Amino acid sequence: MSTPTHDAATTTDEPFPTDMLDVDDLSSAQLATVLDRATALKSGRDLTRLPRTTLAMLFEKPSTRTRASFETGMTQLGGHAMFLGPEDIQLGHGEPLKDTARALSGYVDAIMARLFDHSDLEILAEYADVPVVNGLTDDAHPCQTLADLQTIREAFGGFEDVSVAWVGDGNNVARSFAVGCGLAGLDLTVATPEGYGLGEDCIERAAEAGGEPTLADSPKEAVADADVVYTDVWVSMGQEKLREEKLPAFEGYQLNEDLLADTDAKVMHCLPAHRGEEITDDVLESDRTLVWEQAENRMHAQKALLVELLE
Repeated sequence: MSTPTHDAATTTDEPFPTDMLDVDDLSSAQLATVLDRATALKSGRDLTRLPRTTLAMLFEKPSTRTRASFETGMTQLGGHAMFLGPEDIQLGHGEPLKDTARALSGYVDAIMARLFDHSDLEILAEYADVPVVNGLTDDAHPCQTLADLQTIREAFGGFEDVSVAWVGDGNNVARSFAVGCGLAGLDLTVATPEGYGLGEDCIERAAEAGGEPTLADSPKEAVADADVVYTDVWVSMGQEKLREEKLPAFEGYQLNEDLLADTDAKVMHCLPAHRGEEITDDVLESDRTLVWEQAENRMHAQKALLVELLE
């Protein structure tokens, strides 16, 4: 399905999983392989292509970065990405998901789905005969984690002796990132308000992956020794009705110059950002930010993942 690779990334002998529904569907070695290939594809050293390959992109949730990065990435690989929004197909309009999965499998080479319910993604993967990639669910955002880890590795030349802090909501992005840090061997400290933590299941999965995060009592404690501080919105897509309930709990969790004053930490955010809420405009626009590298690396990391799943 692919053309020959030139000066390609290092590879592992482990067979890649059929699907990636969360980041720990990959082993540590497979994660390293994806990140190596992402770097090689980005630099132009890896010229792997996927000609005549079609990716179906199923969207229940709108997105800027997910659609643009997957669609552009497939074009760069010599393939084709097909956008299928909620008004374009039967998803959520009466046809069982298993029927959608089986029908699409006869047309396309892979499916990327950005859905609300993670169990819907699991049904797609169960009945599809082609690889299924999680473009985001309410439970997980593994493609974002791949881009995050690639960005950290680029900024620091690797993961050794790098400390990362998560400050804010223990949401889907945070959960996948915590598990990804375990796989990568990154030292992670997490500060979340009471009632908005990662959850025991996530902490156990991170430990099984290779490293349990440290839980801090306050944002100031979390960022004290951090090389990177990461945050995300406090009110995720689909939670708008909970806004007035959630916001008071996050007082003191904003990434601002006061919180970061005694550190040289870089700052990450998966976007879109609610400027003035979880992060200030000054911090987002400062020399600390790795946000735009993160956004670009969505495309490179996803290209690498698709090549590993499809070549």
